[in-house]
Amino acid sequence: MTEEIIIAGFGGQGVLSMGQILCYSAVMEDKEVSWMPSYGPEMRGGTANCIAIISDEKISSPILTKFDTAIVLNQPSLDKFEKSVKPGGLLIYESSAIINPPTRTDIEILPIDAANEAVKLKNTKIMNMIVLGAFLKKKPIISFESTIIGLKKVLPERYHHLIPLNKEALEKGMELVEKIVTV
Repeated sequence: MTEEIIIAGFGGQGVLSMGQILCYSAVMEDKEVSWMPSYGPEMRGGTANCIAIISDEKISSPILTKFDTAIVLNQPSLDKFEKSVKPGGLLIYESSAIINPPTRTDIEILPIDAANEAVKLKNTKIMNMIVLGAFLKKKPIISFESTIIGLKKVLPERYHHLIPLNKEALEKGMELVEKIVTV
């Protein structure tokens, strides 16, 4: 199993953290990982993306142009990375931030209304965790338990009191996928 993922959005949306959580979680399961961030000079609002590769085998290169999965959190990222998903791949996007939805018919497209769900959970900063939960429900490449361990590694200790909320956000994302599949 090898999963090559691009996660993209604006700085401040937790894009890089999502990739780190995936990779730390995979390390807990003795998988090979690669995490390569890319971001602009701005602290907030600039572009940010990361490539996360999780594999049962050695990873030859962290540089990719085609991905099994794209997780996008804004319109510029969708415009940039929609074409980069391999045929048969998965494109997950935060639907409230997208004006022009994806048009490809050779990939699976999964809109997640994570921003509005984060508002319902009373913390907009967990939107990324809702999307991550949706991804892990669709492609369970690592266990939920390992994901929580990865979250504890990435989240600074002063924020560990938010781990239960982040866990709830992951579960909400998984639940949203179940509702989409059953419709």
